[in-house]
Amino acid sequence: MIECAIDFSIIASGSKGNAVVIDHDIMIDCGVPFKALHDAYRDLRLVLLTHIHGDHFNPNTIRKLASERPALRWGVPEWLVADVVGCDVDKRQIDVFRPTQMNVYSDTLSVQMKEIPHNVRNAAWFVHIGDSSMMYATDTNSLDSITAKGYDLYLIEANYCEDEIAERIRTKQAAGQYCHEWDVLQNHLSRQKADDWLYRNMGANSTYVYLHQHDTAERLALK
Repeated sequence: MIECAIDFSIIASGSKGNAVVIDHDIMIDCGVPFKALHDAYRDLRLVLLTHIHGDHFNPNTIRKLASERPALRWGVPEWLVADVVGCDVDKRQIDVFRPTQMNVYSDTLSVQMKEIPHNVRNAAWFVHIGDSSMMYATDTNSLDSITAKGYDLYLIEANYCEDEIAERIRTKQAAGQYCHEWDVLQNHLSRQKADDWLYRNMGANSTYVYLHQHDTAERLALK
């Protein structure tokens, strides 16, 4: 069992859907069917969204969640506001985030968003709860533009091995086949890159979890 200063629950992580609950009442990403939130949605007070891809942004679930929890707040990057409003979320419940902006929700909760590279605009989230801190970042091929020194918890993508994917590319090229693995290299983080970034940022008491840990066939089919 992972011991960490911040409680977290991974509802789903991977190309079929993503949602993580932090400290019981903050959810990052909403790319799962509403039924997957059955045990969590009543306690939520804030939902943070990253980007428009369907495995992170499920319009039906967002619409249902907004209906069931009309007082729920939504932390939304500026590039997703129109899409969230299109899911019938009340504009008055939306907190619009711009890169590096810090929103203070209470004496014990503050949240910051930074943009990270992907094939659509994408956000990494930094959440500070009391004296504890966590970071969430997926669907990017590089974290070099951001730092998060000494955080208690890192939830980051690490969904392929560079040697493994290079071999698959060589095999397909030799057979004259299309290599969708090139898209994976351009849009997702390798285990090696994740490790290097973590080594540069982690503190002595930090905890990390690799997200998007699925089998080879699935992970190489990612967007």
